[in-house]
Amino acid sequence: MKHQPQRAIAHVGREVFGHWSRERRSIRQGFSALALSTGVGMAAGVVLGFMEGILAEYRGLLVLVPAAIGMRGAIFGALGARIGTGILTGLYSTTLRRGSFTAQNVEASILLSFFSSALAAIVARAAAGAFGLPTISLWELMLVSMLGGLLSSAFILVGVLLLAATAQRRDWDMDAIGSPLITATGDIVTLPALVVATLLLGYEPLATILGVVLFLTAVAAVYRGAWRSPDLARGVVRQSLAVLAYAAIVDVLAGTVLETRIEEFVTSPALLVLIPPFIANCGSLGGILSARLGSDLHLGLITPRLIPEKLAGLEASVTVLFSVAAFTGVGLIAHTASLIAGFASPGLGPMVLISLTAGALATGLLAVVAYASAAATFRFGMDPDNYGIPIVTATMDFFGVLCLVAGIALIGHT
Repeated sequence: MKHQPQRAIAHVGREVFGHWSRERRSIRQGFSALALSTGVGMAAGVVLGFMEGILAEYRGLLVLVPAAIGMRGAIFGALGARIGTGILTGLYSTTLRRGSFTAQNVEASILLSFFSSALAAIVARAAAGAFGLPTISLWELMLVSMLGGLLSSAFILVGVLLLAATAQRRDWDMDAIGSPLITATGDIVTLPALVVATLLLGYEPLATILGVVLFLTAVAAVYRGAWRSPDLARGVVRQSLAVLAYAAIVDVLAGTVLETRIEEFVTSPALLVLIPPFIANCGSLGGILSARLGSDLHLGLITPRLIPEKLAGLEASVTVLFSVAAFTGVGLIAHTASLIAGFASPGLGPMVLISLTAGALATGLLAVVAYASAAATFRFGMDPDNYGIPIVTATMDFFGVLCLVAGIALIGHT
């Protein structure tokens, strides 16, 4: 009897390592994508570190940052997941002819980019007002959010289409590489796009006029997407509006948490550098698990049960493997990048411990959220690709920030 627990643990270990062995090709691809995502996210973190002056001058922008980054990941991560499923089911083709599977998904993503950017600005202004935080005007936030969002979306969309065509040609696992690479692209282009948008803030009343015009354009985009687009695109838009509204609210709450602690981050800029790659990895890991579970559900390999089946647990074990490497890398590279950029750092050991502690908390949360969102949406006849990744990435933007703040508090940084 006393040997039964050891035997059970050994059996579980064999099951896990066996699954890793069977999925070694996808795991190698996932590690490569996460490594690239971490490196690119770190570059975005350095950009955020250098945005210290802009964040101090235009208060309220930090509230917008997680939403600006997160919404790109939610929209285009979901696009990547739909295309990944399309590759597996034979629906995907590289043609952008109107009415095709790919063209309709692209159209839906563009229209949703207008909607999400406008909504993020509105929610950011409301949250800043509710918490008594100083902020620029609504129309200035609208200008920065929409212009920055649309500029970055254009780059990300091109990247997703190139990635999908390459994945199909080379037989890559889109579920393993899509979310990290799309998130990485969003990280590196969104913050510079926001900086470009802030250049117009000093020109009044032009900034206000442009903000109003962009808002009206977003309203027109929502109308077209929900009522005038082809069937597939219309379905994607309608299904995505509610979940993106949730994503906007949660992302802005994450930014509000950061804004309330801005003095702490400015005092130790290396911690500011940690934010984009840490949040990016939370979203990437959640996106990988959500996409894999979505594909498993579509293929009938798992069923949407309250208690996850064995395969779902084995898929989660791959995410744990990824997370240990990813969050160790985040701490190491953030410290190194901070030294190179001349930012004050609490030291290599504390940076790695902060990242690993926060990452362990985040990994447990994202596994629960990824499975619950995929299983619930599939059970109720909805497409997990439209809901799973946006829900997971948005939720983990918020909880990722909380986990990071908790890691800083537990480990200390002075």
